[in-house]
Amino acid sequence: MHKYSYRNFNWLAYKINNEQVAKRLSLMKGIVYDLGCGRRPYEQDILRFAKKYVGVDWSNTLHGLNADVVANLNEPLPISDAVADNVVSFQVLEHLSEPQIMLNEAFRITKSGGHIFISVPFQWHVHEEPWDFFRYTKYGLAHLLKKSGFCDVKVESVTGFWVMWFLKLNYQLTKFVRGPLWIRRVVLLALIPFWLINQLLSPLLDKYWRAEGETAWYFVTARKP
Repeated sequence: MHKYSYRNFNWLAYKINNEQVAKRLSLMKGIVYDLGCGRRPYEQDILRFAKKYVGVDWSNTLHGLNADVVANLNEPLPISDAVADNVVSFQVLEHLSEPQIMLNEAFRITKSGGHIFISVPFQWHVHEEPWDFFRYTKYGLAHLLKKSGFCDVKVESVTGFWVMWFLKLNYQLTKFVRGPLWIRRVVLLALIPFWLINQLLSPLLDKYWRAEGETAWYFVTARKP
């Protein structure tokens, strides 16, 4: 799982991601392919249930090349048909210029009855430029997955408005942490308690003060017939 510190401005994002993956780990059995594996943060967790983990990423990754298979996810993959029991891809789809190709390939390499698990941002800042191409609604995600052939598509909002809004605010406030070391320390001394409080409070606000159609990101589960 992702490691995080409660002193960080965005620890809640990592906590929520970890929780969403943990809820589905028991389904990630057999051979699991991680498309866009990055630093492979979930490898050991997946291997608690899976027989084998295979990381796939391209050579231009900004996270250090840790892939077992080096491939561009915007192109056909050098992977045989129906070799994966399950496929995962976390915070990757927005970085693909040809997301439909990736989903078509994920369908091709997955065995019948296997699942795909995807997390992808909706209300989030542009990041890892220039490799940031799309934001998806739940309807767009369902459309793309069904177009690839997947069924039983379930798209879940993993935050509401308040978690999304405070995380975006926290990212914005990091821009004040600059200048000489003593100034950065003073600013952080003021910001860290605010970051902690709003990340503790915002999930409660999401629970009791809902806003439809607002989320920081989605988690998607689908199955190959």
